[in-house]
Amino acid sequence: MDEATIRRLNDINREFYRITAADFDQTRQRAWPGWECLLPYLDVSSQALSVLDVGCGNGRFGVFLAENIGAKIHYHGIDNNAALLSRAQHSLAALPNVFATFEERDIITDTPTGQYDLAALFGVLHHVPDFERRKTLLQTLAERVRPGGVLAFACWRFYEEPRWRERMTPWPDDLADKVEAGDYLLDWRRGETALRYCHYVDDAEHAALIAATGLNEVASYRADGTGGASNFYSILSANP
Repeated sequence: MDEATIRRLNDINREFYRITAADFDQTRQRAWPGWECLLPYLDVSSQALSVLDVGCGNGRFGVFLAENIGAKIHYHGIDNNAALLSRAQHSLAALPNVFATFEERDIITDTPTGQYDLAALFGVLHHVPDFERRKTLLQTLAERVRPGGVLAFACWRFYEEPRWRERMTPWPDDLADKVEAGDYLLDWRRGETALRYCHYVDDAEHAALIAATGLNEVASYRADGTGGASNFYSILSANP
């Protein structure tokens, strides 16, 4: 995929979240059930758990961790939407065991830095245009994980659910021959009208993304949504 198309698809999603931030926040208050399965893989025996939450949105994953582990949490949330970052900061500010920092950063053009016990990528990968860009992002996050730490990511399997296929919108003529297989435009049906770019990661691509990290796959499973299978999770461990 050429750079101009990548920028165009990224701009579609930046505009989507600019328009829908308030409605999106209201519909994203609950923890995902699949996060529960991650907890046994986190080493909370030390003084604190350092967490990188990529595409943190309103910070609900940070709230989930604070409510479910006893250790202190050094939480670094990054997102490209200032309104959602503000909501995340407000949500985590009152939690006594969380020491949070936030950064407005576009991971499509500017990958994160630092070292962490946990790097999390939830509800994000389907918004990353271009297979090579998705693979590079996973490789970069693998490098952000300390020895003995964990990289956890989930791929939204929206194409497998009829209700999401009904929301697919045709590509405009100038993009139709430039996007990849598995790329779709989905409409938004709550509050404001908006379109978002989403990529469907199938089993073969999911396996290729895991392999690209060079980490050890310790668990993969389906969870979330009305049928309990909307997201495909993988938990990867860095050798100590």
